[in-house]
Amino acid sequence: MSLLALTDAQIGTWVATFMLPLFRIAAVLMTMPIIGTTLVSTRIRLYFALAITVVVVPGLPPMPEVNALDLSALLLVAEQVIIGALLGFSLQLFFQAFVVAGQIVAIQMGMGFASMVDPTNGVSVAVIGQFLTMLVTLLFLAMNGHLVVFEVLTESFTTLPVGGGILVNSFWEVAGKLGWVLGAALMLVLPAITALLVVNVAFGVMTRAAPQLNIFSIGFPLTMVLGLVIFWFGLADILNQYQPLAVEALQFLRELARAR
Repeated sequence: MSLLALTDAQIGTWVATFMLPLFRIAAVLMTMPIIGTTLVSTRIRLYFALAITVVVVPGLPPMPEVNALDLSALLLVAEQVIIGALLGFSLQLFFQAFVVAGQIVAIQMGMGFASMVDPTNGVSVAVIGQFLTMLVTLLFLAMNGHLVVFEVLTESFTTLPVGGGILVNSFWEVAGKLGWVLGAALMLVLPAITALLVVNVAFGVMTRAAPQLNIFSIGFPLTMVLGLVIFWFGLADILNQYQPLAVEALQFLRELARAR
């Protein structure tokens, strides 16, 4: 009875064919929003990454031959992890724009103290910011944004092949996008901030006209109520504000992966 004989080249080819794409896909799933949060356990994310790898590997370009126990294999693994983390983090910036927008509005209307534990990140955030995060998550899934992410991830193995190195410009592109987060957040809440500024100016005029009026006992709750009403009216246009930001974020993801 003969045993199955496997050479080092065959083992290296199998490892490169399945393990190297698995590390890139797993890195994306560990860092991207929705799936990469603490709401989804690490074991489920690993199973999901394994399932995606099994599906996409037959259509990927040939992988370089590596020795599984060589230092070059570890460098290739590190390369895939960094590329996947950059792709996932770039998409994370899009969701953080809405979190920052919610925190700005909450502070402006006097609800900055109303915070709750964010189950996705495990930190305390403003309630309005958490509400916007859940809303954007539902919109992102409803418009198949996650499918676009998986499409770009699959194309990245062609545009950013395994063993092709990491472009230094990618780090600077992601770092430059940090300013875009603040700019997008300000554009989202600019109408609400303007309206609340008018309310605060009106209270200031009332204080000057009637100094005996206790503006603190009246202005604080009234500012909160008017802020919630203004925020409620602003939600009517949230879809028109979401679409251009989502298109820009997904286009940046394609540019980062050099995909079509």
